[in-house]
Amino acid sequence: MGTDTIAAIATGLTDAGIGIIRISGEEAFSIILKIFKKKNGDDLDLKDSHRVHYGFICDGEEKFDEVLVLVMKGPHSYTAEDTVEIDCHGGVRVMRRILELVIRHGARTAEPGEFTKRAFLNGRIDLAQAEAVMDLIHAQNDYALKASVSQLGGSVSRKIKFIREKILYAMAFIESALDDPEHISLEGYREQLKEEILSMEGELSYLVDSFSNGRVMTEGIKTVILGKPNVGKSSLMNVLLGEERAIVTNIAGTTRDTLEERLSLGGITLNVVDTAGIRDTQDVVEQIGVDRAKQAALDADLIIYVVDGSGDLDENDEEIMAFIRDKKALVLLNKTDLEMKVSFGELEKKSGKKVIPVSAKEERGLDELEEEIKKNFYGGELRFNDEVIITNVRQKTALEAGLCSIRMVKQSIEEGLPEDFFSIDLMDAYKRLGTVIGEAVEDDLVNEIFHRFCMGK
Repeated sequence: MGTDTIAAIATGLTDAGIGIIRISGEEAFSIILKIFKKKNGDDLDLKDSHRVHYGFICDGEEKFDEVLVLVMKGPHSYTAEDTVEIDCHGGVRVMRRILELVIRHGARTAEPGEFTKRAFLNGRIDLAQAEAVMDLIHAQNDYALKASVSQLGGSVSRKIKFIREKILYAMAFIESALDDPEHISLEGYREQLKEEILSMEGELSYLVDSFSNGRVMTEGIKTVILGKPNVGKSSLMNVLLGEERAIVTNIAGTTRDTLEERLSLGGITLNVVDTAGIRDTQDVVEQIGVDRAKQAALDADLIIYVVDGSGDLDENDEEIMAFIRDKKALVLLNKTDLEMKVSFGELEKKSGKKVIPVSAKEERGLDELEEEIKKNFYGGELRFNDEVIITNVRQKTALEAGLCSIRMVKQSIEEGLPEDFFSIDLMDAYKRLGTVIGEAVEDDLVNEIFHRFCMGK
């Protein structure tokens, strides 16, 4: 990568109280010296790093904004290069004019994610931490936020590096013993290595398995609300959203199509799909809605089956209960503010699922719904002090490949194959895990990863 100087607006391109223009590269300091004057008229003093200076951005003799300038000398900056950040007034015209001035004096416009890409290429962060930056920016809930902060702090990287160190030691020992059998013996080493391999297999399996929690943490839980017509599905949707989003009437079959919304329930992100009521119908349009409801349920992470407790169960309910029996689902016994015709025990026995009594009208039972969702997807509660969660598909794929190689080593040991076979698969595992943190990663993949970043980051 070249050493040219890049610049971008690092805050949102909209009118705001403050805007930030970021400059990074070997010409960053010379550029700011040309366009900034301190309040007392003196030139900028670059002797000390991480100092804030107050003054004006000037185009020749013209002053056009009063700013604060933060100077950071490399390698002690985000990119590990000489960096300047200009805190100006947050008008779109002001920010654009300052950026144009910076570019005119020798910088070029940064590509999306180029500041973070430089931090990676300059060794300040690894690839797993770089990906955590973007996850942090796009975090939709508290769980995703904590996971991203943990990864940015190196939780995933430390775990991968620890496993790779053990692999490297095993390879070095085997190669040394094969090269110098007179002084280094492999007697009894198979059993010792197998114990190490089993430990690594367990650690990698845990990381791979954590992805299912990690995915729903970052992307949200795809949740489909199912039930017969007029049982309160749309009312429940509106209560969860906190607004009248779905049309609610006393007429059965009001909802004809799926309605999708994203919401937060106690820090958990749900991608909720409200569906047409499930029933036998001769109405062609309504039948299309029923078919779409069933298809959405097939692809769901969680099904919330809503039952009208004030009415009788019928063959449509039987069909839905049969459909959800082998799926992750919760049953809501709704309209508990009315006289009940469906008993709690009967419904729990027939559905084989956890039943939660609720009243969408009176907004009761939602706390228990929240707790049950946590139990189903997060084991009740997530603790981030020492827990490592994988939230990235690319990282999961690399971990699965590394795990496969580790299992090949275990198989070779069990089959009594020569130690040379161990080294081949150990090296493959070492390389595969290295791609998680960015070692031996193709340039095209690096460019693709950072291209998804926002401007100025």
